[in-house]
Amino acid sequence: MIIDAQHVSWRRENKEVLKDVTWQVKKGEHWCLVGLNGSGKTTLLKMINGYIWPTTGSLSVLGRPFGKVDLRKLRQKIGWVSSALEGQIRGHALPRDIVMSGKFASIGLYDEVSSEDREKADELLERLHATSFSSRPFGTLSTGEKQRVLIARALMASPELLILDESCNGLDILARERLLSLIEQLAKSESAPTLIFVTHHVDEILPCFTHSLLLKEGAVYQSGLTRDLMTPENMTAFYGGSVIIERHGTRLSMAVR
Repeated sequence: MIIDAQHVSWRRENKEVLKDVTWQVKKGEHWCLVGLNGSGKTTLLKMINGYIWPTTGSLSVLGRPFGKVDLRKLRQKIGWVSSALEGQIRGHALPRDIVMSGKFASIGLYDEVSSEDREKADELLERLHATSFSSRPFGTLSTGEKQRVLIARALMASPELLILDESCNGLDILARERLLSLIEQLAKSESAPTLIFVTHHVDEILPCFTHSLLLKEGAVYQSGLTRDLMTPENMTAFYGGSVIIERHGTRLSMAVR
């Protein structure tokens, strides 16, 4: 079991941010996490990464129960790509160094690296189609280019779980589709970690994300097979407004009526 959350709640200042969340992710599954702003997505991700602790309930990540695991070591097995991470990286840092820092889960490269580390970083940059800008300072890169570097960084430590937190935010349609294509290729690779893809947008859900968790007001609205959840009737009830969902090939699109 990659994630096993049983009746997890989290309270802050007498406010229940997460409410009785039960969610299981099995090895080999790729999940999409969908919810509007304020639904509790970030809080749930922080908990999975061991930055906050359940107020009630039990949580096990990568088969390691909270309370019986060194959370610092657990985080080394989890890759988390988010806008918060992007903001912590200095503009003059070079992509190759940023990728190698992923081995140590550090912001900045302070540890000694080996020739094997350099080779792996170069391989990951090539895999993410980032070689052409690998010598340019991070601050000069486009949003899409930065996302590719950060995904390569997350893969440097060979994680068992990779969380892509709204990775398509701020991308134009062409950059978005290029990034989604790379994510799909990653999901199909033999060495792929379990993927959790966080989004607001139904049209970003790739076929590889066979399962979805719908989070609303801090609680699990529904979880299960994506094809069963992404219907006009169900998503209208979820969003609280009438929506149209259509399938175009292997992808979905959504519009408000």
